[in-house]
Formats: sequence, C-alpha cells, structure tokens
Amino acid sequence: MADAATRVEIITPASRLTLGGALRELVSARDLVAIFVRRDIGVRFKQAFFGFAWALVQPVALTVVFSLFLDGDGDGPGGLAYPVFALSGLVPWAFFSSAVNAGSESLVGNEKLISKVYFPRLALPTSAVLAWLPDLAIGSGLLAVMMVIYREPPAVSVLLVPAVVVLAVLGALGVSAWTSALNVAYRDVRHAVPFLVQFWLFATPAVYVGRDFDGWSQLVVALNPAVCIVEGFRWSVFGVAPPSGAVFACSLAVLLVILVTGLRHFQRVERYFADVI
Repeated sequence: MADAATRVEIITPASRLTLGGALRELVSARDLVAIFVRRDIGVRFKQAFFGFAWALVQPVALTVVFSLFLDGDGDGPGGLAYPVFALSGLVPWAFFSSAVNAGSESLVGNEKLISKVYFPRLALPTSAVLAWLPDLAIGSGLLAVMMVIYREPPAVSVLLVPAVVVLAVLGALGVSAWTSALNVAYRDVRHAVPFLVQFWLFATPAVYVGRDFDGWSQLVVALNPAVCIVEGFRWSVFGVAPPSGAVFACSLAVLLVILVTGLRHFQRVERYFADVI
C-alpha cells in the first residue's frame, strides 16, 4: 500500500529540452534575470566615486587616442567629423566587448550559486550582457552631445538604433554562451578572452571604414560578427558610409550562427556545470 501511495515526480532539466524549451524556461525566469541584472550593475558601481561616469572612460579615451594619432586632422566619410565618426563606432564596440568579457566570467563568478540551487543557467550570461545596457545608453548620450557640438544631425534611420541594439545583445549573448561554458571546463578561457577582445577591435571597423578593404582583408572583415553591429549602429545614426550589403549580410549570418550554436552548446553541457565548476 505504501508503494502504491508513493508519488514519484521526475523533473526534467532544461538541457534535455529543445532549444526552444530552454529559451521559454529563460523567459519564465525573467524576474530572476532582472534581479541578476540589478545585482551586476550595483556591484560594478558600488563605492565608486565617479559612479556611472566610468561608462564613458573607454569610448572617450579611445576616441581621443585615435583622433590624435590616426586621423585627427581629417574627416570621416560623407564629411562626418572624425571624432564623431570614431565615437559612433566605439560606443557599440565598448558595449559588445564589455558584455563579452563579463559574460565569459558569469558562470565561474557564480560558482557557489550554481552548485547549490537549480535555476536556468542561461540566466547568468544573459544578465551579464544586459547589465551593460546602461553603459551603452550613457555612451549614446555622449554621442548625442558630440553631434550637437560638431553640428552633425541624425538621419531618419536613427529609428533603427533599437534594432541594432537588440542585434548587439544577441551577438554578445552568443559569444558569451560559448566562452562562459568553455570557461567552466577550461580556465584558460578567462585569460584568453580579454586578450583576444583587444585584437578584435582592430579587426572591426570602429575607427575606420570597413568597405575600404579588399581581398583577404575584406574577407576577415566580413567574417567578423561585430561588423554588422558597429557599422549598422553608425549607419543608423548618420545615414552615411552604409556597410557593403554582402559584407553586412555575411557578418550577420556569422553572428546568427554563433548565437544558435552557442546556445545549443550551452544547453548541451549545462547539466555538468555544478559537477565541474
């Protein structure tokens, strides 16, 4: 009688569901993601004297350096002032690179939480990426000020900026899904990612025009998933220097492949995180 009255409930982990099921589970845990986002933002700026002003350091410093040493006396395409041209590429790049760096550390940085309780593990890299959106907003505000100073009006296509931001979030999430999962098994990743991101900047047309390249260099640019983010952001703001259609399409395709394969790999190995982390 005791055996007959015993009720057995089997909980299927998200890693055994389809990718769509795992994403639905993540959506159902959106309140948890919001909590992680607020925590990550609070920790980053806790007891910081300059607070959110630190969000301006990277794009401003790089804009000054490239303006002084790369093309300080010239203009960007379409007569666009070079500091504005450079900043319009460095603002989305700063978000993408910072989100990738944070996302790669998101699982290892929450080791105790992962080993104690179950929750959708994808919530960690997702929240790590979303936590950098305030920095993107602050950088965009600085860009708006620079546009006023240099009298560079926005184009009608500025309405497409939110779509480019969504693309940047998805791209950073795809890369973070790969790197965060690999970082659990191979701690070399935590050292390699910041190093590779530095080189990634020079393969991305953030401070130069990507369509000026040809041959193998154009192929490198086309296979860079950050190109569609950076050039798409700049074009949507100013409507000048539109990216090459073929290069943009190739870059977007690479970004989507990285996103889908990254999520699938994350889904496949997340059941082992608590054991090996």
